[in-house]
Amino acid sequence: MMTRSFKQTALAGAAAVSLLTTGDALAKATDFVAGVEAIPSTSGVATPDTVTGTVFHDVNRNGSFDADEPGVEGVIVSNGLDVVQSGADGSYTLPARDNMSVMIVKPAGFDVPVDEDNIPQFAYHHLPDGSPPLRFGGLEPTGDLPSAINFPLVESDVGTEFSCVVMGDTQPYSNMEVSYVRDSIANELAAMDMSRFECVIIQGDVMGDDLSLFPRFKDIMSVADTPVYFVGGNHDLDFDAPTDAHSFDTFKREWGPAYYAFEVGDVVFVALDNVRYPCTEEDVALGNRDFCADPQGAPTYNGVISDEQMTWLENLLAFVPEDKLVVLNMHIPLVSFVDQEETKHQTDNVADLYALIGDRPALALSGHTHTLEQFRPGEYYEGWQEAVGVGPTPFPQIITGAPSGSWWSGDLDLNGIPMSLQRLGSPRGYLVFDFDGNSFVDTFKASGYAAEDQMSISFNTPTFREWYTTLRDWMAANEGYEGTTPPVNVNDLNDYKMLTAADLAGGTHLMVNVWNGSQDTQVSIEIPGLGSFEAVRTQDGAGEGMITDAEFVDPFALVRQMTVARFSHTSASGEEQAQGWRTWQGAEWGPGVAGPLREWMLADQSSHLYYLALPQELPHGTHVAYVTVTDHHGQEFFDTVTFEVVEEKPNMYWQAELFETVTN
Repeated sequence: MMTRSFKQTALAGAAAVSLLTTGDALAKATDFVAGVEAIPSTSGVATPDTVTGTVFHDVNRNGSFDADEPGVEGVIVSNGLDVVQSGADGSYTLPARDNMSVMIVKPAGFDVPVDEDNIPQFAYHHLPDGSPPLRFGGLEPTGDLPSAINFPLVESDVGTEFSCVVMGDTQPYSNMEVSYVRDSIANELAAMDMSRFECVIIQGDVMGDDLSLFPRFKDIMSVADTPVYFVGGNHDLDFDAPTDAHSFDTFKREWGPAYYAFEVGDVVFVALDNVRYPCTEEDVALGNRDFCADPQGAPTYNGVISDEQMTWLENLLAFVPEDKLVVLNMHIPLVSFVDQEETKHQTDNVADLYALIGDRPALALSGHTHTLEQFRPGEYYEGWQEAVGVGPTPFPQIITGAPSGSWWSGDLDLNGIPMSLQRLGSPRGYLVFDFDGNSFVDTFKASGYAAEDQMSISFNTPTFREWYTTLRDWMAANEGYEGTTPPVNVNDLNDYKMLTAADLAGGTHLMVNVWNGSQDTQVSIEIPGLGSFEAVRTQDGAGEGMITDAEFVDPFALVRQMTVARFSHTSASGEEQAQGWRTWQGAEWGPGVAGPLREWMLADQSSHLYYLALPQELPHGTHVAYVTVTDHHGQEFFDTVTFEVVEEKPNMYWQAELFETVTN
C-alpha cells in the first residue's frame, strides 16, 4: 500500500503545500465519528414550548451521554434565532420552533463528531411534518420534539495557529463534472499534508442544480481527511420549494444548517444564507429588483440576509469576545467587482451587516461570481452605492474563486480536466488560509500548478488588440455564433511573444495577471540592460467603474478563452454526448468550429491585472523580464518571460520553398 509520506514526496511539485504549512502533526477531528444524540420524547406532548439537552465531553467517543461523562460549560447553543450558553453541568434550554435547526457553536479546544464523509455533526433539524413535496426529497418528518438533544464533544489540542482550505463554486452539473472535482481538487487535498488543517469550506454552489449528486460528491471530498463545511448557494436550492423557508431543505438533509458558526483558536467562522429563493414583491419594493416580480412564473433568487439571521448573528456576537476574528462565509458576495452594478449578485443589507460587525476584526469570504477578488479596507467601486448602498469596505473581503473555474469550460488540460480559466483570468483553484491568533495570511493555490505559481504574463500589442476586437465584433454581430466560422483564431496571432517595431510604436504593454492580487500588491519588473520598473494596476479601487478597454485586458486568458478547440470534438460513435461538449443543465456547446466562450465568461476585465508600457526604443533581439510580486501580506513570488523584438515578423511556418527542386 502506498503510504502518505510517499504520496507527499511524489506529488510535492503539484501540491507543494510545504510552502503553506508549518508545525507538528495534530490529532485529527476526523477520528471522532459519531452523531448528535436525540432522545425520543415519552411525554406525549407533541409540541413542547422548549428544547433541552446537554453539551457533554464524550470521553468514550460513543456519541451517547453516559452517566459518568461531564457536561461542558459555556458552549453556545441556538435554535437559529435565540442564543444561550450551556450551564455548569452542560445543560441548556431554548424556546422551541416548528422549523428549526438546534445547533451548537463548536468551541475552541474541542471537536464535534463527523460522519463517514467527514461532515461535522453539530445540529439537529426539527421539522415535524417534513418538507413539502420536493424533487430531491428535502427533510423527512421528524415528528415530536425529542425530550433531549445532546451534543458530544471531545478535547482537541489545536491552538491558535491552524490552517483552512477555502474555495468557491465546485458546481458539478453531472457525474462527469463530479469526476473533474475528484481529479482536481479532491486529488490535490488527498496528496497534501492536512495535519495543520482544521477545515475545508466550500462557499456555496457545492452542486450544479442536480442535488442527487451530493452523496457521491461528499464521498469524494472526504479524502481531504479534514472536516468539510458547506455554505448554501443558488445552485444548491430546491427550485420547486414554494417559499424560502424550504428552499434549502435538501441541502440541510445532506449537509446541515443553512446558517451556523464554529470556533477554532481565536477565530469564529460564521456561515450565512444570503440566497433568498424565491424572492418576492418584498424585494421588488427595494427598487431595481424587478427580476423578483415573477410575471411569467419563473421564480429566481436575490442576495439578502434574512431578518431572522441578522437577529441570530446579533445574539451570537453578544457571546463572542471583541478581539476574536469573525470570518463571515456566504455564497453571494457582500459587494463585487465583476458585478458591481448588480443588485441580484450583491447583498442588499450589507450596510446593516457592516454596522453589526462594527470595529471587530473581520473578514468576509464568498463565492458565486467565479472570480478571485480581493477588497482591502477602504477600497470601493462605482456601482456599489447605487446597487446596495455602501461605499468603501471597512474590513477585508475576498471572493474566493471557483475550483470549477468558468463552469468547467474550455479545452482539456494535460490531466483531462477543462482548463476553465476564471472570469478575471485566474486558473481554477482554492485559497489556503493560515491563521495565527486573530490574524491571517491567504495564499492562492491554482489547481494543477505548483504552489509558487501565482501569475500569468503576456503582451498586449496592437496586433493582439486588432485580433481581439475583430473577434468581439463578430461575436456581437452573430448571436449563437457556434457553428459559424470566426474571422480569426489563435493561429492568426502565431507567436505573440515576438514583438515588432510596429507593435512597440503602437503601444505594447507587458501584462501581469497576479491571480490573488490586490490594491496593496506590488509588481516589480526588471529587464536587464533596460532597468527596473513598477507595474501599474489597471484598477485603482477608488470609486471608479470597470475598465474594459482592449488596451487593458489580459491576452493570456483571452487567447485561451476565445479559441476553444473543444467545440469541434466529433465522433462517429453515435453517442450524442460525445459531440462537442456540454455543461450547465445539459446545454450543448458544438459540435462546430473552434470558437470563443460566451461573452460574459471572458476575462475582458480584471481587478488584479498590472501593466508596464514597454519603451518604443527597446533594442532588437531576445530579452528576459524578471517579475517579482509582493502581495498584501509581504509574501514574494517570482516569474520570468522571455520575448523577442524584431523589425518585422519572419515567415513563421515551414519554408517549403527552400526545398523545392532547382532546375537549370
